[in-house]
Amino acid sequence: MDSQLEDVGELPPIPAKRYFTIGEVSELCAVKPHVLRYWEQEFTQLKPVKRTGNRRYYQRHEVLLVRRIRELLYSEGFTISGARNRLEEYQILKRETAEIVERGKASSAHLREELEAVLAILRA
Repeated sequence: MDSQLEDVGELPPIPAKRYFTIGEVSELCAVKPHVLRYWEQEFTQLKPVKRTGNRRYYQRHEVLLVRRIRELLYSEGFTISGARNRLEEYQILKRETAEIVERGKASSAHLREELEAVLAILRA
């Protein structure tokens, strides 16, 4: 592994592409291809599209996920199990946050309707 890529912050920028091969992800994340294939078995969130000949194609969000897994394992010292748990906790928090935002939008829309009704009464 290239020593200047050891730190996650030192990884190269992710190009604006839709799909990345395992070789490209390997270079973008400073992780060997066999490690990526192993992580696919360990982390259910990591599911690259497989096309003819079982060739893997990763999307941008999966490249970001690989970088996060790498950070958890190599920089923060988590075990595979600990990293898996941390990612699951993050997914739960993300879902809960999305639900709160949706409820807030619904409340805002309801409040707006009520204020418009009051405004209509005041104008009458």
